[in-house]
Amino acid sequence: MKSRDPILARWEEILREHGSRPALFDSQGEISRSFLGIEREAEEWAIKLENVAPGTLLALQIGNHRSWPACFLACLRRGLPVLPLETTITETERTTALNLTGAKGLFIAGENGEVALNPIDTRNAIRLPAECSLLKLTSGTTAAPRAIQFRSGQLLADCDQICQTMGIGANDLNYGVIPISHSYGFSNLLTPLLARGVAMVVTGDRLPRAVLNGLGKTRATVFPGMPVFYQAFCAFDDLPDLSALRLCISAGAPLSAALAREYRQKFGQSIHSFYGSSECGGICYDREAENFVDGFVGSPMSGVTLELVEPAAGSTQIEVRSGAVADGYFPEPNPDKLGNGVFRPDDLLEPAGSGFRIAGRVSDLINVAGKKVNPAEVEIHLLSITGVRQAVVFSRPSTVRNEEIAACVVADEDVNEAELLRSCRAHLNGWKIPRRIFLVPEIPVNERGKTSRRELAALFAS
Repeated sequence: MKSRDPILARWEEILREHGSRPALFDSQGEISRSFLGIEREAEEWAIKLENVAPGTLLALQIGNHRSWPACFLACLRRGLPVLPLETTITETERTTALNLTGAKGLFIAGENGEVALNPIDTRNAIRLPAECSLLKLTSGTTAAPRAIQFRSGQLLADCDQICQTMGIGANDLNYGVIPISHSYGFSNLLTPLLARGVAMVVTGDRLPRAVLNGLGKTRATVFPGMPVFYQAFCAFDDLPDLSALRLCISAGAPLSAALAREYRQKFGQSIHSFYGSSECGGICYDREAENFVDGFVGSPMSGVTLELVEPAAGSTQIEVRSGAVADGYFPEPNPDKLGNGVFRPDDLLEPAGSGFRIAGRVSDLINVAGKKVNPAEVEIHLLSITGVRQAVVFSRPSTVRNEEIAACVVADEDVNEAELLRSCRAHLNGWKIPRRIFLVPEIPVNERGKTSRRELAALFAS
């Protein structure tokens, strides 16, 4: 009998069509699981979970492990919603997340590589809606975590929109270095495997050289990456054979035009910018990868409707509508931001060429003596200065001006702070000029490839 869960129903079709095919590979190109092998492991886990009450939330913190697909399938079969957790979070952050959501079990991978489910005793006795399949953690606009509720149908809609828009199919091999526990990895790696038969390389390698070599060894055809990887690839010599690689995707942070040009010149490949959010999955995609504009993210994904909140305002917030938009936040809803099939991100978008570019974020606006400054404006000017390769602008407290502007810059050795400040004074309004510009060898990023303005402000507070 066909499953009523949309992902499980699609998985049954994949098993009939591709059961004996390899599904998972390691970074050396060795087969880890066939599709039938995943199914057998999922059946074993379903038996182990048969005494867990339906609706019980289980957290999953195993990194990019070959058992991820089977554990998730088993939970779907038992009606157990899953909370993915990244391996890089601290013990305190994990405890906070588990207590917030009321999780009662935690999948972890032991030193021997085997996955085990450990019971946990959280304070909250929360019951999730019966149709909930997944909770995604997000920090939102504050440091406090919250979760986002998804049904299987919404997760499947995001998968279909991604594969249709990007032209990814069962003949492809995804290279899985981005965390499956993150929204980007879940939607670009896990659900295409389960619902579209797209095989995947599962690897915990994070060093760019290891990733580049793995792409060559496995003959992967699709690389969902981040700017930090492409930047590192451009610095390498002795390149592996990447002739099988046909699609390079970049998400997690805005892709600079300079990096896109440099990568194309060195590798003969275009990087396609992908813009999405945990709350709604994919939003925009640069299909042609020909529009070299900083922060360009292309046009709306197939099946996604994007509406400008203030069309005449230049850069403005947007409203996203699609079948992939989540039901809402958990445990505290915010229907003005997410609900009823509509999501309003904090990002500011503006029309650019055949699509849109990210022009900043509402929450990033800096209040300098009552004047609002979009840090992206200052970043654009800094990046236009010869020798500047990266720039991130953030705010610092000021007793006189409420906030003051500062920046971290990665630049050539002959560039100095005084020169950069002179250029800013010559081209920017007075309140937009940074009070300090810190020249650094590299700008820190987390495992999602993102830079936190809040963390930079704390690092350079004095």
